[in-house]
Amino acid sequence: MAIYALGDIEPLIDPSAYVHPDAVVIGNVELGPDSSVWPYAVLRGDDGWIRIGARSNVQDAAVIHCAPELPTIVGESCTIGHLAHLEGCTVHDGSLIGVGAVVIHRAQIGPHALVGANAMVTTDTVVPPGAMALGTPARIREDVLTEGHNQANADMYVARGHRYRAEMRRID
Repeated sequence: MAIYALGDIEPLIDPSAYVHPDAVVIGNVELGPDSSVWPYAVLRGDDGWIRIGARSNVQDAAVIHCAPELPTIVGESCTIGHLAHLEGCTVHDGSLIGVGAVVIHRAQIGPHALVGANAMVTTDTVVPPGAMALGTPARIREDVLTEGHNQANADMYVARGHRYRAEMRRID
């Protein structure tokens, strides 16, 4: 695994978390229980800090960064889709960030919300609980999702992390 300290700052990774060997985790990053980080994802906690909550997954080639005074916080049972980019924002419990979506400075993604594929959630945008943010820049559609809409996906990635830890082996 590519897990790096930055000076005296080391990532805090729960023993039940799964980090794929081709992912990169640097510096002030905390991974909660049963969270997972997949191939080519980069979590770089250098200017601030990053926290990934329990049972959340950061999928392939996602980039999570932070800015001075702007941590990046992902709640519990969240999905951060392939190729997504998060920086200096908060994603609350049960939310899904779609493939290729970008969520930046001080944006707040409410509980059980969804940011659609390739959407751009701009600085200071608030996506209410249960809403969808779609397009570039994102437009908000309120009250369309129910609590728990992402739970099956989060549960699937918890199981996938356990399977990979137990069964994956390099053969070259």
